[in-house]
Amino acid sequence: MGLAGAPRPRTSSGLPRGHGPHHPRQLAAVPRGRATGAVRAGPGRLLHLVVCVEAAGLGLPAWLVLRAGGQPGAVAGALAATAVWCGIRAGRGRYALPLPGRPPGALTTPGDWLLLIGVLAVLWTVVDRSIDPAAAVMALVPGLLTASGTSWARGVHRSGRRRTVRRVLVVGEAEGVDRAVGLLTSRAGHGHLVVAALPVGTAPLACEVPVPGRLAPEPAGDDASTVLGAAFAHEADLALVVPGPRLTADRLRRLSWGLHDGGLELSVLAHLSETSADRVRPSSVAGLTLLHIAPPLRRGLQPVLKAAVDRAGAACGLVALAPLMLLIAVAVRLTSKGPVFHRQIRQGRHNRPFVMWKFRTMVVDAERRKARLAAVNENDGPMFKMRRDPRVTRLGRLLRRSSLDELPQLVNVLKGDMSLVGPRPPLPDEVSRYDERELRRLAVKPGLTGLWQVSGRSDLSWQETVSLDLWYVDNWSVAGDMGLMARTLRAVTDGRGAY
Repeated sequence: MGLAGAPRPRTSSGLPRGHGPHHPRQLAAVPRGRATGAVRAGPGRLLHLVVCVEAAGLGLPAWLVLRAGGQPGAVAGALAATAVWCGIRAGRGRYALPLPGRPPGALTTPGDWLLLIGVLAVLWTVVDRSIDPAAAVMALVPGLLTASGTSWARGVHRSGRRRTVRRVLVVGEAEGVDRAVGLLTSRAGHGHLVVAALPVGTAPLACEVPVPGRLAPEPAGDDASTVLGAAFAHEADLALVVPGPRLTADRLRRLSWGLHDGGLELSVLAHLSETSADRVRPSSVAGLTLLHIAPPLRRGLQPVLKAAVDRAGAACGLVALAPLMLLIAVAVRLTSKGPVFHRQIRQGRHNRPFVMWKFRTMVVDAERRKARLAAVNENDGPMFKMRRDPRVTRLGRLLRRSSLDELPQLVNVLKGDMSLVGPRPPLPDEVSRYDERELRRLAVKPGLTGLWQVSGRSDLSWQETVSLDLWYVDNWSVAGDMGLMARTLRAVTDGRGAY
């Protein structure tokens, strides 16, 4: 079982027996042509169909519109537009097989279409000015709609393929294997299932996964056959190699030859786990493979767009949710003594303090009671969390579970103290105990929602919370924020980790 294009693993019944615990069962290599043929058949036909549909979707309507409008050279104009369009799409990689984990941006097709308009405008000024520009633009609109449709269809197709679970064999030294297995098993939704591990050397593993054998500490001629035997025995369709001192570049290169000849796909874990794939661009210089890492978004159009989306979203939210917020305010006032709102000092971007607003969910003297409850704190970091906090009112539990208590923070977003999406806003006493790594959470504005909220909230450990926040700080984008806000609706409905 595996993704379309992955070679079908053999069952263990057809494998020769091994010769000891450190020599897993061996397997004869699978012919290279058979494996590569399985990889290319389906996606290749789909891409050819996409090219034909986009070419026809732009060329035919363009010819019909230009001809109906009495424009000269309708056929030549339509053919030229089609050729330029296909060239732009191919040159910008729209017809290439997508890289795993790197979906295209939401504005790629409109951007290509605008580039087409620009190129054709230059050709219009140089070659033939007899065609009406307005008619030409109208003739190209069906092409934009067709390309948008094919992009959407390809996205749906990729989503369906990603639902197939990949069976992964992790190869590397014990420490790296434990880390990789821990991350893959602690998070869901990535479509990778660890079925076994193959350590290098004799060091024991802390993770609880099957260990069908081990690689020798030094490079050996049977490295590839050992990995293939373990992979096929556990029906793995992907070998994930964690480089280390004993898995040198030369050993890894030779291992890749054997695995690819044997029909097993190979992935190499880069030591850039907190860097989004969108920020990494491979290049080749003097025979060296380099990974260029783009800096986090701090300047330019995207931060300006994020600020505009924050203010506009907060204003619209306050207007649309005003009746609900009024009902919550009345309920808070009638069900417990004390003010409707709870105001608290939090630390914002660059460690600047601000007053954060929430609906009150605790008793009035909650802060004084906190010191007595410090011994039963259920969080392993500077945050204070209790699953059954006695200070929370009955209505407060409902508000916290549904996250409705955080709606007044839209005022903070409108004022510019917070963002719609970002790390959790910390308390001053929490920040006073931060180390240098944790202080980086304050490089961006805190958010009303974020990775912490959609990934389990208070059920997460402190280090998991910090890791998620740091990932967001370095890799955020406006498109990613939109996705997180959509995921927030599901997280709020679920209510997991909200207390």
